[in-house]
Amino acid sequence: MTNLLIVLFSFTLLLASLTGRLGKYVSILAAQGLFLFLIVLSNFDPHNLFTFIFLSIETLLVKTLLVPIVLGYVIKKNDSVREMSANLPAFSSLIITSFFLVLGFVMSYVAKRITPDISTLYFGVAVSTIATSLFLILSRKKIITHVMGYMMLENGIFLASLSITSEMPFLVDVGVILDLFLAILLISVFVNQISKNFEEFDIDELSNLKD
Repeated sequence: MTNLLIVLFSFTLLLASLTGRLGKYVSILAAQGLFLFLIVLSNFDPHNLFTFIFLSIETLLVKTLLVPIVLGYVIKKNDSVREMSANLPAFSSLIITSFFLVLGFVMSYVAKRITPDISTLYFGVAVSTIATSLFLILSRKKIITHVMGYMMLENGIFLASLSITSEMPFLVDVGVILDLFLAILLISVFVNQISKNFEEFDIDELSNLKD
């Protein structure tokens, strides 16, 4: 069951590389949060009840509900529907994302030789998620899309923490959730300020700013 959830999670990376609608990015983030929650649920350990409750709240309430709701509100408030023309066409993005998926599994098998306790599937998809999110940040133009790429990066880090140990280290996840709250705060302040000055909050416009 867990392996199926991780495979479904990897499909969201392909969808993210193809879509140009901001609402779809929000839906993809919500789906990733739900998959992470189900993965945590499938690894329930009664001996670590507190950690399980914390991770359930983090994945279900924060990643699946809170973050998508805040992002959806920002997009609606700024009346923005589509990502402006990306630096690469959708097909090229799909090919690059597929390459990252293959590369992630190659790296996971290499890591498996070094650290036998590592979960190959977890780590492979985690590396692919981190690489894909960085690629989306570099290839997309809108600031809000960059923020969503950052959120996807957080999901990759979370999945990587699950791949290293079955104990799901508490401190790592505390750091992740604090980053999420900080990112939400920055979204609300930064994007709203940018939208007061530009009709489309495109990163290309930032080059026109002067000291």
